Amino acid sequence: MDNDQVTLLGFWASPVAMRVRIALAEKGVKFEYKEQSMRNKSALLLEMNPVHKKIPVLIHNGKPICESLVIVQYIDEMWKQSPLLPSDPYERTRSMFWADFVDQKIYDMKRNMMWKTRGDEQEAAKKDFIDCLKLLEVELGDKPYFGGETLGYVDVALVPFYCWFHAYETIANFSIEARCPKLIGWCKRCMQKESVSKSLADPHQIYSYAMKLRKIYRLSDQV
Repeated sequence: MDNDQVTLLGFWASPVAMRVRIALAEKGVKFEYKEQSMRNKSALLLEMNPVHKKIPVLIHNGKPICESLVIVQYIDEMWKQSPLLPSDPYERTRSMFWADFVDQKIYDMKRNMMWKTRGDEQEAAKKDFIDCLKLLEVELGDKPYFGGETLGYVDVALVPFYCWFHAYETIANFSIEARCPKLIGWCKRCMQKESVSKSLADPHQIYSYAMKLRKIYRLSDQV
């Protein structure tokens, strides 16, 4: 597969695009990255993902694969080295369940907590967010990674949100580490891997971007 042409259409601040970068890095797959604008979507993006018209999109030898978790599964099946999903059917299904939990809970709560709610609603959103993180801590248990001894599918699904934590904490005024120390320990362990550290955006740049979004949604502190 040395002659494979692999292109990733992404957006620098998107956790779901970071997932794909991590998976490709874990597999040692070389790829071309094309940054996309979320306001002025490129003709290539609209052509490759005409259904949802959003990133990320992986283009492998001219064929598009859409939706981040689907893309990560595809990468895992296409490039067999450093497997991300367990071979055991039950453990594989558990990994898929928890990755979907991250999508259904953590991704959506990010919006509610940061720029679509304030006051009592924001406090409720923070509580729900922490409760979900605590469930993930239970699933992690005493393992180094959700995947066991090595980085796996759930790790790849969740760890990109770590670079957003600084923005969550600053805007919503709380400490994730104080409530979920085991999860933050896991985050820091993941960041020791080059595949993760080089794929995640800078937390301070994420914070600046989040503040711009708050202004767009008229939820900045000045409004």
